[in-house]
Amino acid sequence: MSAEHPRLDALREVAALTRHRADLLNTPITMLFEGDPRRFERMSRRLDDLLMDFSKQAITAETLRLLLELAEARGVTARRDAMFAGEAINVTEGRAVLHTALRNRGDAAVMVDGEDVMPGVRAVLAQMRRFTDAVRTGAWRGHTGQRITDVVNLGIGGSDLGPAMVTEALWPDHQPDLRVHYVSNIDGADLFRTLRSLDPAHTLFVVASKTFTTIETLTNARTARAWLLAGLGDTVHADDASSAPTAVSRHFVAVSTNTEAVQAFGIDPANMFPFWDWVGGRYSVWSAIGLSVALAVGMDVFEQFLAGAYAMDVHFKTAPIEDNLPILLGMIGIWQVNFCDQGTLAVLPYDQGLARFAAWLQQLDMESNGKSVGLDGAPVGWQTGPVVFGEPGTNGQHAFYQLLHQGTPRVPCDFIAAVHPRHPWPEHHTLLLANCFAQTQALLVGRTEAGARASVAGRPDAESLWPHKVFGGERPTTTLVSDRLDAFGLGRLMALYEHKVFVQGVIWGINSFDQWGVELGKALATALVPAVADAEAAAKLAATSDLDGSTEGLLAWIAGRREAASES
Repeated sequence: MSAEHPRLDALREVAALTRHRADLLNTPITMLFEGDPRRFERMSRRLDDLLMDFSKQAITAETLRLLLELAEARGVTARRDAMFAGEAINVTEGRAVLHTALRNRGDAAVMVDGEDVMPGVRAVLAQMRRFTDAVRTGAWRGHTGQRITDVVNLGIGGSDLGPAMVTEALWPDHQPDLRVHYVSNIDGADLFRTLRSLDPAHTLFVVASKTFTTIETLTNARTARAWLLAGLGDTVHADDASSAPTAVSRHFVAVSTNTEAVQAFGIDPANMFPFWDWVGGRYSVWSAIGLSVALAVGMDVFEQFLAGAYAMDVHFKTAPIEDNLPILLGMIGIWQVNFCDQGTLAVLPYDQGLARFAAWLQQLDMESNGKSVGLDGAPVGWQTGPVVFGEPGTNGQHAFYQLLHQGTPRVPCDFIAAVHPRHPWPEHHTLLLANCFAQTQALLVGRTEAGARASVAGRPDAESLWPHKVFGGERPTTTLVSDRLDAFGLGRLMALYEHKVFVQGVIWGINSFDQWGVELGKALATALVPAVADAEAAAKLAATSDLDGSTEGLLAWIAGRREAASES
């Protein structure tokens, strides 16, 4: 690191936190509650109806003070301001990072390279509204004049995870006669299982690929195009050059920046929805990549989703750091990872609509901060991103919570809940919230030997059984509760985690906005395609490259099994 931005482990603020952690080692969280009747009030923050309770974390007011001093020393607020100002903080790709502009509800200009990007952002939103209104009302018809009843989003990574998660989360807002499906995996089973129950005449495909070259997405799109043309039968013939593009243009639209490739595919450029190179894939659901979301819920709801994220953006930009939810959540994560050696995070939404929230957050967090090289190009000497996992409650309680309660790893947990459900059965929601809060309580207080003995008193096997019923407790949790996890609440929650990940990247001194680790596997896969398809090509590759012995053996095994199958 430079003298202006020294290594993390060289900072006096880190040394102070290390000493502080040693002082706290023998202080249980439960004792912190006993010593401060107002701990919940002191160790929670609010943004309107959103409550963030971190009182069950192993921290004190002194911990917070030291963590925020570290945030200041690492320039978190200056880096934040640079991001919002459109500076090229994605240094390895020379790009601005402005997903926040996509949900900007204010009137101020957002400048990138001397140009206000907001007119373009608003133009795309207007284009999305025109198109989604036409599809949802039936004004947009397929090539045979039939109404669209099914939309299939073809994308991968940020072009799939975010939109798919949001679409599922906003299930109460769906238009009943318009179903939205997501296909991402290059495994043909993903596309086949989706298409086998659909009618080509009623199906619209959204091909989401910035470059229109992503191999998984384009492979699926070509197969879908062939399925469409074959399914339309006498109306369109795949070998009829005059009719095939017309049919494709009524059943395919694109979210991309590559006009030439989109047009060559058969999609009318008028039905191409653009976005910009300052929109990273995992931050792109706020852009036209969210087109499938907007088709499912309508643009009014989609704009409420944007408004929720904007509310968090304004808070992140303007709130003092001691009350700033993304900064606090990020710094608590730094405390867990770098000072408490807790390198895993369980994210536990008590809302079935958020069934894919953990998957979305895995990409956001682990792709952004899964780095071992700092901004200066040198290896970092500290852990960066945590391993993120999770499932919705109460399902997770009957799966991995056993490890959370009694396992040897100490896994911090984020619990997410809403005061009001989005369904008509309040008794279900009462049970759901009771389980959510009970889990955070159990993780905190555990069960002592005395409690375990009392729970088996009178049983003949009591003496051998009670040790198995001891819970150590002292497992740290943060609980986020909002009134509703509707479009506004969801947008605000997602933006909170986006900014949390940003804060942690600044502390670790890494670039949270590139993903070079994804590239090598893609390049090697492209080189291996001929070898997987043909034994002779595999042998040639093995003889002419530095193919490792394991991969060479796997290719030979596949070739041998195929040969045996063909001879049987």
